[in-house]
Amino acid sequence: MELNPLDTEQIGIQTLEKSLIKSSSSRSLKIGLPKEISNDERRVSLTPGGVSTLVANGHEVSIEKNAGIDGHFSDQEYSEAGAEIAYSAEELFNQSELLVKVAPPTLSEQEWMQPNQILVSALHLGHTKYEFLKTLIEKGVCAIGYEFIKGQDGEFPIVRMMHEITGSMAVQIATHYLENNSNGQGIMLGGISGVPPSTVVILGAGITGEYAARTALGYGAQVFVMDNNLAALRRLENALDRRIVTATANHHYLTKAMGFADVVIGAALTEGERAPCWVNEEMVQMMKPGSVIVDAVIDQGGCIATSEATTHSNPVFRKYDVVHYCVPNIPSNVARTATHALNNVLVPYLLELGDAATIQECLWENSALRNGTYIYKKHLTKKSLANLFEIPYREIEMLIASQI
Repeated sequence: MELNPLDTEQIGIQTLEKSLIKSSSSRSLKIGLPKEISNDERRVSLTPGGVSTLVANGHEVSIEKNAGIDGHFSDQEYSEAGAEIAYSAEELFNQSELLVKVAPPTLSEQEWMQPNQILVSALHLGHTKYEFLKTLIEKGVCAIGYEFIKGQDGEFPIVRMMHEITGSMAVQIATHYLENNSNGQGIMLGGISGVPPSTVVILGAGITGEYAARTALGYGAQVFVMDNNLAALRRLENALDRRIVTATANHHYLTKAMGFADVVIGAALTEGERAPCWVNEEMVQMMKPGSVIVDAVIDQGGCIATSEATTHSNPVFRKYDVVHYCVPNIPSNVARTATHALNNVLVPYLLELGDAATIQECLWENSALRNGTYIYKKHLTKKSLANLFEIPYREIEMLIASQI
């Protein structure tokens, strides 16, 4: 096979799928991939290559017609990979044992869900409603959330992938809204000879913040990163060879930073919880006219007081003459890249679900999927969700061990 070094479909993706081409699968799962219908969601969870791997291991995959169209994956590609094309979302939900989605099920999709189905999807903690959890609990769905899947290395692999994309995209987006065509300040992010660069303030030194900082530095911007975790700030300083300025995210430093920032990237986040609100309304009022806020954690509630969720079709609003970009699912605007990233993480987990004789056995043996489970056997299993909605929960290890 002739290799094109400029091909955006990285060789690693193909290698991963080939290395997983056959496992000792002990049961055949009926896996359903619905077309996403919420919040301008353009991603799909599996590529045709991922489907091919699952089918090669004896699983049946059904995908709703045109589910991959926004990622430029055709129905023909999925069909050639061994998937059945479903022409009705309701039919797909009714016949699937395992549903793999990007966004949480909508109200209509929740109605179609069946007892004992397995749902693997994002939860979007900032927008989770009590009624959603109540419906899944009453239906007896086993729900696994992307935000909670945590490997033995302590990393959240799906969250990390999406945060890498989000951090890089956030700066790219901000650059666009600084331009005159977007009624911005009319400035470049990076400076030129004799003209100083723009200032980018990044709230949060996690993965999103790191990739935002890397991208902003690549543009030539002056980069400030703020966090209350000194260890995270030190790690990022070392990783970026001290090319950034760091500060604790207290009221004094936040107030000063908002006053001189051209761009603010909101990336403050604690995994599995709602985002903390670090910037109040008065701080936003101090910002320069035409400056830009990209709240990259709006799907977890946002970390800036003036943020309100927007959509890809209507992405920005102005408040205090500051442009706010608050789209919850930034990676869906690069749907093909994001789908490949999701596929690479999800396929091994789906194979493990198939290798186990039962979901109970799989969750007992696989700590990542066990950590990811937030509803099991009609019980909420996450303390953070229980505290948020003031409802009882049970530890999943106890539920599995007691064989309820």
